[in-house]
Amino acid sequence: MFCKDSWDWQPDRKVVADLSRLRSSYAGIEEFAASPDGRVLAALVKTEDDQFTVWANGQEWPDKFELAWCLRFSPSGKLIVLVRIDDEWTVAADGKSWQERFEYAWDPLFGNDGLVVGIKYKRENLYGIAIEDKVWEKSFNGLRDFCLSPDGLRAAATVQVKALREADIFGFFEGVWSVAVDGKAWDKQYINAWNPVFNADGNTVAAEVRTDICDYTIARDNEPWDSRYGCVWAPVFHPRDNSVIAAVRNQGSWMLYRNNEPFWQGRYNQMWNQRLSSDGSRVAAIVSPDFGKWTIAVDDRPWPKLFSDMVLAPVFSPDGQRVAAIVKDGGRWTVAVDGVPFKESFEMIWDPVFSPSGQQMLAMAENSGRFVILANGRKYHKQFQKLWNPVFSPDGKNVLLKYIEDDKYCRQVVPVEELLG
Repeated sequence: MFCKDSWDWQPDRKVVADLSRLRSSYAGIEEFAASPDGRVLAALVKTEDDQFTVWANGQEWPDKFELAWCLRFSPSGKLIVLVRIDDEWTVAADGKSWQERFEYAWDPLFGNDGLVVGIKYKRENLYGIAIEDKVWEKSFNGLRDFCLSPDGLRAAATVQVKALREADIFGFFEGVWSVAVDGKAWDKQYINAWNPVFNADGNTVAAEVRTDICDYTIARDNEPWDSRYGCVWAPVFHPRDNSVIAAVRNQGSWMLYRNNEPFWQGRYNQMWNQRLSSDGSRVAAIVSPDFGKWTIAVDDRPWPKLFSDMVLAPVFSPDGQRVAAIVKDGGRWTVAVDGVPFKESFEMIWDPVFSPSGQQMLAMAENSGRFVILANGRKYHKQFQKLWNPVFSPDGKNVLLKYIEDDKYCRQVVPVEELLG
């Protein structure tokens, strides 16, 4: 298992792979993936005989595949890819393919430590979840969202438990959707169900459900809240007491509720993507105070600055004292920190990353096909052909950069002071 404390954090630059040599060796390169510690570059490559395999730091996996996609490193450094063998799909992990085969496989998820991978699958026109080459005992007529418990050993999914004839509207409104946990569906059935989530210890599941044509609520372990609402969004669990927090539409406005009771008093035109600080003492959410205007509310206090196009999910600093979010205004993207947007804007930008102390913040952005690092809103002087999200060292003094420039993949550790200028 990869641990940041064991990574090499000495400031240095190392060329890990020469991509010009890689390109000359294969008919095509489909995807790149960099390991969490930056020491390994993997590529999904196409061979001259139109097969696919994985290349990692100059070494090929022994097996070849008819098709392959979705090359990913887990947080622990496990390298997986979805592959087709004899017209069936499966997972190949660190060069070894699962025994189970499927009509189709997609949407891989990892447990928090990255040691376990789960997927959705379709087989014999039924749908299910497989974790580490073990499939659910029961499959379903349909399957929508799924999640893994934090340890990755359990899975929950929204599933269609009854088959419907084509255009069977009446059957649909009788309720054919539910939540399955480890392959066993809840007894209660709903018109729709979405976004299941486990609590921190993996013993409890909540999801948003639709109980009637215009009625929605939150269900926890097969028991829906008593009240019904005009709409609800994805629930989250409080890390301290396992209470369930969700945005609900009530009497024409959106509010934040906790265990079916008002949590925030503010009413908004829209609210979603609530996030909690690591200790649960603070809550932030995307809100719309005025029609067509968006911002972040922290503990029910909206930022004064509003944005015209879009605001993405808030990100807390490790100590919970600061909040950042990606925002889009006038067709351009940037990051706002504690309500103040960076001066520069970009064509694309990725989630900001706080230092362990919360005092520094980095973000990856793109303009005209070139990638840059923003350090506290200031552009680092170097630009890159391709870039992965920066990583702070455990003490916050250095930053790991993983990038491609001049067709070479490099791992570089840079002092924070250099990035800040």
